[in-house]
Amino acid sequence: MLKKLKHLWHMVRRLTGDDAYEVYLKHHAEFHQSSPDAPPPLSRKEFFKIWQDSQWKDIKRCC
Repeated sequence: MLKKLKHLWHMVRRLTGDDAYEVYLKHHAEFHQSSPDAPPPLSRKEFFKIWQDSQWKDIKRCC
């Protein structure tokens, strides 16, 4: 039962984007850390600013 609840919580976090920063850090560690000229990972605040801007940039209506 606990395993199913953990899986459900993981899926909710994935669907809402709540785990986006953790996914970003994992990607950065796997693909960019091995490069000597790789920039350091973004802070949580910087990441979410960019992430939210990309989510809302094409919405041009009020309602």
